[in-house]
Amino acid sequence: MPAELNSDGFDRIARKWRDLAERRRAYFMELYRSGRWQRYYSEDQFRSRIRDVMYAAKKWDELATRRQAAEDDVQPAA
Repeated sequence: MPAELNSDGFDRIARKWRDLAERRRAYFMELYRSGRWQRYYSEDQFRSRIRDVMYAAKKWDELATRRQAAEDDVQPAA
């Protein structure tokens, strides 16, 4: 039972970090669309930063959805 509680806690934390990473991704995409990124970054710096942002968003999404996918695969006992 305690393992399940801890696991649920970790899932909740992973979902929060995923949401934060997604907001950060959206912010960087808006910087790109508006051209404002040029005020803050060189082209190489921005490319590097956007790669990091996209990678983080993808990884947190994988972590946050891993358990949900596993639960969806479990079939109820007949």
